[in-house]
Amino acid sequence: MALSYSFHLLDIIVILLYLCCVLLIGFYASFKKKEAKDLFLAGRNLSWPTIGFSIFGTNVSPSMMVSASAIAYTTGMAAVNFEWYAWVFLFFLAMIFIPHYLNTKITTMPEFLEKRFSKKCRNFLSIYVLFTTLILWLGGALYSGGVLLNQLTGWPILYCFIILMAISASFTITGGLLAVALTDNFNSILMIIGSLVLFLIAFGKIGGVNDLINSVPSTHWHLFRPSDDPSLPWPAIILGYPILGIWFWCTDQTIVQRVLGAKDIKNGQYGAIFMGFLKIVSAIIFFVPGIMAVKLFPNIQNPDTVYMTLVTNLLPVGMIGLIIAILLAALVSTIDGALNSFSTVFTFDVYKAFVNPNVDEKRLRFFGQLFTFLSSIVGILVALFMASLGKDMFNLLQSIIAFFAPPMSSVFLIGVLWKRATSKAALFTLIFGSIISLTIGYCQITNIPNSNFWPHYMLLSFYLFVFLSFVMVIVSLLTKEDENKIPLPSLKETYLKGESYKTVWILWGVLASIMITLYIIFNVVL
Repeated sequence: MALSYSFHLLDIIVILLYLCCVLLIGFYASFKKKEAKDLFLAGRNLSWPTIGFSIFGTNVSPSMMVSASAIAYTTGMAAVNFEWYAWVFLFFLAMIFIPHYLNTKITTMPEFLEKRFSKKCRNFLSIYVLFTTLILWLGGALYSGGVLLNQLTGWPILYCFIILMAISASFTITGGLLAVALTDNFNSILMIIGSLVLFLIAFGKIGGVNDLINSVPSTHWHLFRPSDDPSLPWPAIILGYPILGIWFWCTDQTIVQRVLGAKDIKNGQYGAIFMGFLKIVSAIIFFVPGIMAVKLFPNIQNPDTVYMTLVTNLLPVGMIGLIIAILLAALVSTIDGALNSFSTVFTFDVYKAFVNPNVDEKRLRFFGQLFTFLSSIVGILVALFMASLGKDMFNLLQSIIAFFAPPMSSVFLIGVLWKRATSKAALFTLIFGSIISLTIGYCQITNIPNSNFWPHYMLLSFYLFVFLSFVMVIVSLLTKEDENKIPLPSLKETYLKGESYKTVWILWGVLASIMITLYIIFNVVL
């Protein structure tokens, strides 16, 4: 059902201008590439602002922008933990994982597992990455965006999927990661500006800080809800989110690929720090408007309509078109990131590894573009399947992430921090862990044997992580590594000799201080 809003000519002009801009960016990037590495990693020449904005643009999807207001409307600031808690794992990415990734000059996460453990581990993760990218990133983003576009226009859902995929694939195929990164930067800035304008207008309608604080229940300002809260209990957030965070921020191909394109370690680290600061902003401009809506529009029956209710009732003509363009921007950023990651893994870890190891650069680039096109078609089919399920997409995707994460988080974290971890232990944990984690996940999501049998999905994710980490340690102690295998350097050895990282640590200290202060304010003061 379409929303009750008639597009003004100015709104249409704004939307068309946006589409023209992103297409021009893609065509510009297409003239900059030279080799396959340029298509997939932007020639390893990305600076820290580009990395930070690119991660932000990929992370923010329409489902997040719309559902953030919906969750904030019903539960308040508790959902902000998904934003502010992330800085801890961005720290892990910057200070623990990035040095290893960049010094080994890997192209994909499966390639890293091969260098750390074995080719069998690489082969398994290649399939795992392809599967998760198609389901979580490509299918999920396309589905949520298609539903939104369907609501705005009334067009058939299939047409919405095809249009969104065509826009994303057009410049991903031509420009590769450089086009994706440049577009992500443009989209991120646009999202921040537009959402900030909505925040300021809503804030002005309320009257001031005191009016805002006193206009909603005090529990809406608390970051932690009681342990028996069915939606967001604090133990699930404290214990479960780290498992999701390690996998999502430190090992997921779609996120990490931006870092792999960095000029050097410092630019990768600064990019992660910059993303941490952007997370502070995202909580304010995406979640707080939902809390404001409790005061401005207290009788909204369907929380999923909160965001568009704010947009259509508070913004002037033209700005509404800008917000819709921003939603399209978020869509395109997420979808093109998934397309690029999928084609990268398939090209290097499947085609080059198994089909044609001696493929030349020109042919490798051609197949990268071909796989991008083919993954676009598969993504549409996945989105159509999700549309047929009739389930709440936000909670469904969060649950799926929670059960995909434990085996990956265990293997990557232990593999990086503990040199004694063996290849046999890693492979066993990957295979056994995936089977048990996804089986339990399926039962939890489908309420087998009943809805009261299983704990919260994030608590289950934590329990699985602890169990699989224990399994990996035990198997490592019982097995030996191949004597001919060249071990990766230690974390200390990965940092460049003679380089000073004082500024990096100072910036992390500043970010940590801000985050601790915010948690004190929202849990003690308010």
